[in-house]
Amino acid sequence: MKNVKVRVGGTEFSNSGPLAFISGPCVIETEKSYLATVKRLAEIFRAAKRPFVLKASFDKANRTSVSAFRGTTLKEGLRIIRKAKELTGAPFVMDVHEPWQAAEIAQAADMLQIPAFLCRQTDLVLACARTGKPVNVKKGQFLAPWDVKNIIVKIESAGNRSILITERGATFGYGSLIVDMCGLEIMKEFGYPVILDCTHSVQKPGALGDKTGGNAAFAPVLARAAAAVGVAGLFFEAHPNPAKALSDGPNSLSLKDVPKLVNIISRLDDVAKKR
Repeated sequence: MKNVKVRVGGTEFSNSGPLAFISGPCVIETEKSYLATVKRLAEIFRAAKRPFVLKASFDKANRTSVSAFRGTTLKEGLRIIRKAKELTGAPFVMDVHEPWQAAEIAQAADMLQIPAFLCRQTDLVLACARTGKPVNVKKGQFLAPWDVKNIIVKIESAGNRSILITERGATFGYGSLIVDMCGLEIMKEFGYPVILDCTHSVQKPGALGDKTGGNAAFAPVLARAAAAVGVAGLFFEAHPNPAKALSDGPNSLSLKDVPKLVNIISRLDDVAKKR
């Protein structure tokens, strides 16, 4: 089994290496709040001496309601992410929703991310792959872990082997998700870094009628379990005040709780990988 190491800026992701983190608020709400949040996250990861990538979303195209907050424009989002990179000195990953966006986003982001609902969109996958930037694919809630092989082949066909696969829960009945920890091991067999998205995995899709609910209290539970399995990275969304977040508040971690989680998960990762 190959063990591919993927570099995103100065951060390396590897299933056998030190666990790296990907984090940020669900969406850019305002420039001021976004910059303050990613600055604090960068401080937390550096204090813990853990590798990390910060996350940006200029548009949430998969909202439950047509009236839900979606974010900024692409132009504004790219301006803010460039400012965030100057402020933090950190690498960034950004969501891509349509093929035409890939090349433009690649000019600012260090890694492109394909949302779970779009992971089988061949034109989108190939457009992201052809930028030459690392690609993080969120595994669709409707896919079995072995089905990500077909996505990997698509990206490889474009000559890109900087691939991350992120587990974010599988549909389990109406309005519920479940994480199969065996699935993490199955996906690791393909050789590419595997990430657990612990906050999206505790969503309750459509549970609040016109928006998605969730239970963020269980996100650290899944994070600890994944660290024990031994994965390349942990993805989570964080917000200064999840109760007032404009997107994914019910499943986001409070920024004040992040230092403790990073410390615990880092120690578990060291034990799991015998460092």
